[in-house]
Amino acid sequence: RARKLATADEDMTKKRRNGGRSKKGRGHTPAIRCSNCGRCVPKDKAVKRFQVRNIVEQAAQRDVKDACVFEVYVLPKIYMKLQYCVSCAIHSKVVRVRSAENRKNREPPARFRRPAPGAAAGGAGGARPGPPR
Repeated sequence: RARKLATADEDMTKKRRNGGRSKKGRGHTPAIRCSNCGRCVPKDKAVKRFQVRNIVEQAAQRDVKDACVFEVYVLPKIYMKLQYCVSCAIHSKVVRVRSAENRKNREPPARFRRPAPGAAAGGAGGARPGPPR
């Protein structure tokens, strides 16, 4: 008797439509090292974040400005591209686990916007808008 061999396309359920990668038609992508643990991860599977930080931490910025000879000196920034394996990205809360329904949502998350300087933060004494009680 000939038994039919099960292929991955027919019987296996699929968790993500892209298989957790953004490879599409490419057969192979180079491996990169995780910024946190050093694990080898395919470049298209890694969780990538671009981090911009001041070289001098917030607490020491005032001391540096006071000691600086120049009147207007902009402190340089560090530009780092961080690439995480999926395990480290979840553990350090760079990305979150989402339910099966929410995994279908392909919209990027809402970006955090700081309020513009000079804009009133609390309004009139923090009073809530609406009719008086």
